[in-house]
Amino acid sequence: MKNDRKEEKSRKTARGDRPGPRTVPPQQVKAAPPATGIVVSRRAADRLRQGHVWVYASDVEGANVPDPPPPLVPVADSRGLLLGTALYSPASQIALRMVSRDALNHDAWLDLLAVRLRAAIARRKPLLDKDNDSCRLCFSEADELPGLVIDQYGPLAIVQRLARGLLAPGTSEAIVAVLRNELAAKTIVERPDPRIRELESLPPAGNEPLWTAKGSKPRTQTKFHINGLTFHYNAEAGQKTGAFLDQRLNYAAARDWALRLGATNRALDVCCYQGGFALHLAQVCRSVTGIDSSHASLEVAEQNLTANGPRLTAQVDWVEADAFAILRDWADAGQKFDTIVLDPPAFAKSKRAVEGALRGYKELNLRALKMLTPGGLLVTCSCSHHVGWADLEGAVASAAADAGRRVRLLERRGASPDHPVILNLPETEYLKCLVLEAE
Repeated sequence: MKNDRKEEKSRKTARGDRPGPRTVPPQQVKAAPPATGIVVSRRAADRLRQGHVWVYASDVEGANVPDPPPPLVPVADSRGLLLGTALYSPASQIALRMVSRDALNHDAWLDLLAVRLRAAIARRKPLLDKDNDSCRLCFSEADELPGLVIDQYGPLAIVQRLARGLLAPGTSEAIVAVLRNELAAKTIVERPDPRIRELESLPPAGNEPLWTAKGSKPRTQTKFHINGLTFHYNAEAGQKTGAFLDQRLNYAAARDWALRLGATNRALDVCCYQGGFALHLAQVCRSVTGIDSSHASLEVAEQNLTANGPRLTAQVDWVEADAFAILRDWADAGQKFDTIVLDPPAFAKSKRAVEGALRGYKELNLRALKMLTPGGLLVTCSCSHHVGWADLEGAVASAAADAGRRVRLLERRGASPDHPVILNLPETEYLKCLVLEAE
């Protein structure tokens, strides 16, 4: 057998098949730890390799960065293997937001930001028409631009930068350049989130628009259109960036299901904000009541009602009240509605808050089911990422049992497609909407 091996080796040598250097899979090549950068735990490294882009402060095992810290840092695992480049927020619980699996300097990152932002806008353009001139143009991690949110409301583009690294020199100019080239916007406004800026230890944002078209006056108010309806927008008021664009298709679904089920006598929109669900239901129902605890939101809802008057068939009224208290009173008083929408704010902003949130969801749904007529429509929503589908459905099922009602699931719905869900990033799936028929 030795002779056979020698002969085989001789034949390979004669053919030129000399043994080459041993090949090591790329993931096993040990790189030198970056001279400046962040070392993360094995748990964080595994998450990043599976496609996630966040590293929490508790998973940072070492930081070799200058003072003040740079906006971009290389990230390595405990063996020194480079994991990529991240936006760095040392004061935040989310310390790192990965932007690339490669090593990037600041200029390369700005170029990549522009490429990704143009791609994000290109994906949304088919969603826009005369009936829908507003959408989310950039959805942070879902568009590979962590911390960057951009919404279009007709002629206004609203920018939110929710990560410290996005305030680095040149970032604002890169964003504005893309928006000017890709949109017909008249004004680009930055609308900071005060709570996020506090968590990120960011300075207050300036009051001046990022850009205004030549010959135009800076504007922060306008009208925009969703599903053919007109809504008022004020960049200096309201929640989030000003409106709930993520519910666009759910607004229409609630209207269409109410019509399909014949649940069009009395409708109730709980936590109605500026009237999104209420005004869509007012296209098919006889009367609609919207409830919200914010007087300012109801003032805008009334303006929206006036703007859409000719398109609506319902008598619409607004009630300023706490949703829990008024639903309890109305349920006890025997009030009845054919369609009820529940769209409360996020009850669970952390995992620790989930248990209490589920009690809140159950309570709202219990009261709604007690007021819903047989064959009525219940549209119930949660915008809490930490409350999963099973959690929400369990809370509604428990409420149905306590109310003695049998509910039929008609649809599970999420956010509109301008708020895409990335399977590797479960945080991008936050909005859940159940469409139910109650017997």
